[in-house]
Amino acid sequence: MRRKIIYLINPISGTGNRSDIKETIIRETSMRRIHFEILHTNSEGDYRYLPGKIRQENITDLVICGGDGSISAVGAAIIGENVSLGIIPIGSGNGLALTAKIPLSVVRALKVVFDGRASYIDGFYVNDQFSCMLCGVGFDARIAHDFAVQGKRGLKTYVKCAARHFFSAPTYSFDLQAGNNTFSIKAFSITVANSDQFGNHFTIAPKASLNDGLLDVVIINKMNRLSLPFYILRQITGANRCQTLSGRLKLTNVTYFQTPSLTIVNKEKAPLHIDGDPEFCQETLSIRVVPNALKLIQP
Repeated sequence: MRRKIIYLINPISGTGNRSDIKETIIRETSMRRIHFEILHTNSEGDYRYLPGKIRQENITDLVICGGDGSISAVGAAIIGENVSLGIIPIGSGNGLALTAKIPLSVVRALKVVFDGRASYIDGFYVNDQFSCMLCGVGFDARIAHDFAVQGKRGLKTYVKCAARHFFSAPTYSFDLQAGNNTFSIKAFSITVANSDQFGNHFTIAPKASLNDGLLDVVIINKMNRLSLPFYILRQITGANRCQTLSGRLKLTNVTYFQTPSLTIVNKEKAPLHIDGDPEFCQETLSIRVVPNALKLIQP
């Protein structure tokens, strides 16, 4: 089948020059003699028109030029469609692209789109909202809410937001159920991940796989604040053991385990983010894997 590509460009994602990216896409795709169309993403995240367009016009590939939030919004609309998903990572964190080893260079990422292989990856739902990468409640979500209202994007701004909140970060009360394990905790944050990182190569779930049918759950439990950097570093470097649900979970300073589903009762309404975008806080979060949700073009 002859390839037909739709490029969806987020006009505000990340920090790059959109006119340069558009010119590069036109030049490189035209050189390959592939039929293509360029559209903009929308701020409402409404892509209900895409399935009909894909079928009517025999679209073979959707390529998202943006970050993880745009990927999730588009991905939610095309689950079950016979179309491959490509990424030109121009977001602030680009966690899914980095996990999938997709280059940050626009030209090199386009080469992956043209010459890579499409293979299925999982996603997951947080209640009724789709996520391609990770969600979190607590400290990292508090940073995401702050980051979203900043005038500038990028890693430097994110680091400033994190530093500003570090010493004032509260702990929150949660009830969790995973498999036969039910427990109550006080924690700085809970991260539920399908990818191995937040973005910018900041690893949070070293054992995570995009297609293993499991969620990686990382709980930063209440502890002396001065000890936090040490235990987070252990998690980043893979020193913390990843537990399974075959036995009873051992609750440690950083509790790390894998599960296909999880329920979180957010008793104190800790802030929530999904794929880096701030979301309305809900008291009960029902989280479940969607196996083989999307066909992602990878190197």
